[in-house]
Amino acid sequence: MARYKKLSGYDVLFSTGTDEHGQKIVSSAEKINLTPIELADKVVLKFKNLWPILNIKYDDFIRTTEPRHIKVVQEIFNKLYEKGDIYKGEYEGWYCVPCETFWTETQLTDKICPTCGKKIGKIKEESYFFKMSKYQDQILSYFEKHTECIKPETRRNEIISFVKGGLKDQSITRTKKSLKWGIDVPFDNNHVIYVWYDALLNYITVAGYNADNEKFEKYWPADVHLVGKDILRFHTVIWFTMLMAAGIELPRMVFAHGWWTIEGEKMSKSKGNVVDPYEMAEEFDADAFRYFLMREVS
Repeated sequence: MARYKKLSGYDVLFSTGTDEHGQKIVSSAEKINLTPIELADKVVLKFKNLWPILNIKYDDFIRTTEPRHIKVVQEIFNKLYEKGDIYKGEYEGWYCVPCETFWTETQLTDKICPTCGKKIGKIKEESYFFKMSKYQDQILSYFEKHTECIKPETRRNEIISFVKGGLKDQSITRTKKSLKWGIDVPFDNNHVIYVWYDALLNYITVAGYNADNEKFEKYWPADVHLVGKDILRFHTVIWFTMLMAAGIELPRMVFAHGWWTIEGEKMSKSKGNVVDPYEMAEEFDADAFRYFLMREVS
């Protein structure tokens, strides 16, 4: 998409990157006797080495451990706290480590994660919450007025149905007793910021939020977020309401693509049922492999 637009004469800012915080990173690092940042550095290098092989030319590679991103995350957290849209409470519920996702009792069957199919655990701890419920009517109104903001339409209908079911306030921190690897809450050293709240803000970091106003005015709002269907809810419900609370324009469109599957199951880093992209690119060349990926996504 970025290549096509550039060839068509558009000024394109194409970003990609890695979200590097959360319990999943800690657990994976411990298994191979690395620190979380050491593991992240290794994975980032693999991605950066792969992109030229696949002829993928990005304009910015953002890591959520970078100082520029940490600054944006803490600024937005402060802004929403001062506005009264973030408050301290207690979270009790279910949490999936591989997906880094909170679930309610009613969303679960046999304590299995609806996304990855793995067993999940119950946690109870102090937490800061984002008043997502406050923005339910506003986001529904936005969806009605901006019919092209989520594509394809089937996914848009799923999100609207989810929001109409009622939004609950979102837990957005973990205590350092349970997780130390994350961005510190700027005014409370006992908490780190929830990985999804942190990671979603990468888009405005790349666009220059509060660092380069001219760049931000030029490239934001984003024309397209291209995401997997399994993370669409994060990118339309949590992300959109966060931006509404912060007074920042919403991206013009979020397009949710499908999955690549192995024997009918989603390819997943957590499950390990993946193919080696280096081997595929070497055997079939980059153009053929990219075409296959576009054609076969479910």
